[in-house]
Amino acid sequence: MAFSLPLLQPWDSQGWKVKIRDRERLEPPHVTVLHRSRAWRWNLRTGGFMDADPPPGDVAREVVAVLVENLARLRAEWDAMYPSNPVTPREADDG
Repeated sequence: MAFSLPLLQPWDSQGWKVKIRDRERLEPPHVTVLHRSRAWRWNLRTGGFMDADPPPGDVAREVVAVLVENLARLRAEWDAMYPSNPVTPREADDG
């Protein structure tokens, strides 16, 4: 099941959402920031936006601040949903 990070007002009522969606196990670990019909992918390894379109500058600074403040929680949620593709890759055995 998808994970949604709760956002405070006014961001929630203005249509902003932050989710880890289902069926993304093969993609780099990320959350999806949604605003109405637009979506941005934010990388949980690097802490930056993954795509140039739509422009990352269109995401409210306060929403980005929420991502940064909740990075540990978001990483833990991703790892719980996708243990075969963790945020911090496991080291290969040297044996």
